[in-house]
Amino acid sequence: MMSELTSWDDYPVHQSPELIAHSAISDRNFYDRYYFNLYPDSHDLFAIFGYGQYPNLGTTDAFIDVRYGDSQHIVRSSKPLEDRADLSVGPFRLEIIEPLKKLRFIVEPTDHSVAMDVTWEGNMQAILEPRQTLRLKGKLVFDTNRLAQTGRWSGTLSINGEDIAIEGGGTRDRSWGIRPVGEAEPAGIREGLLVLPGMWNYYPMLFENHSIFYICHEDDDGVRHLTQGERVWHDPDREIEDLGPAVWSHDMEPGTRVGRSSVLSFPKSGVEITCTSILPNFVSLGTGYGIDADWRHGMYQGPDAVTQGLVLNVDEIKGLAQYGIVDHLAEFRYADNVGYGLLEQGFFGPFRKLGMMDGLSGASS
Repeated sequence: MMSELTSWDDYPVHQSPELIAHSAISDRNFYDRYYFNLYPDSHDLFAIFGYGQYPNLGTTDAFIDVRYGDSQHIVRSSKPLEDRADLSVGPFRLEIIEPLKKLRFIVEPTDHSVAMDVTWEGNMQAILEPRQTLRLKGKLVFDTNRLAQTGRWSGTLSINGEDIAIEGGGTRDRSWGIRPVGEAEPAGIREGLLVLPGMWNYYPMLFENHSIFYICHEDDDGVRHLTQGERVWHDPDREIEDLGPAVWSHDMEPGTRVGRSSVLSFPKSGVEITCTSILPNFVSLGTGYGIDADWRHGMYQGPDAVTQGLVLNVDEIKGLAQYGIVDHLAEFRYADNVGYGLLEQGFFGPFRKLGMMDGLSGASS
């Protein structure tokens, strides 16, 4: 009988009597993932990429999605998970050079339109975001921890054979726990219900000497299930500041769920931030974030490694992709501060009753 031992079992990292290959919990939706975004200082492209492992589904996968001009260039790979120390799949490889500080992400050249070799260096300590826990009709659908960080990228990105030197910023997060992954489960009593209803906003912002992290998950009734508003100084000796509850207002493209700008006000700290989209990436299509029936994070794609490439026209996919997560490269301004980063928006469910098609605003509870 083949041993179930893998390389990480030789390190003192176990969190239960189980082998590293076996999750300490049996929930099929247990996952362990990396998310990154990258934008050069020219702001003419926005790349989103990630890598994930799904021990109870026995799979691992990775993707990159580059918004460049009117197209989104996607490469994605999947294979069965054999050793959790192996952070590679197909042409993708992740290297941890210095934990919580410096990483390298590689997409080797293939027949598809994207290749990349870039190195990340955080410009602040990695922080732990609030834990996300959400139940739906008794079922635990989200129970996740996530670290986040802003930083800088350097290296090379190739699109259709055009090599682009990268010097720019970005944000990353690293989450693990329970969330819907893999093949869709039978809905049962939850038929017709959304696992993440309402509004999801996630805005990590990079300024010259500090970063701001904002989260708001608010349902149709105004109940806030997850919030964060913190200013993190890049000087590690300075304390993290709680900005307090936020009042938000969103300006939408008429007749759509695609945001153009937002204003975030934090009355407790006197901070008001204007957030303006520069370049949206409709990441919900082609990358595994839930809209595609044939490719979802953790979905089994067969016994052999699979790599696929897509080039999507933004105007053609926007109508459908707006119903999922949309990740914008955005500019953020407050007082004398100008910064850049991620404006991630999702509006799920019947928001028309809230005036969603023209704009939306709400106060903190």
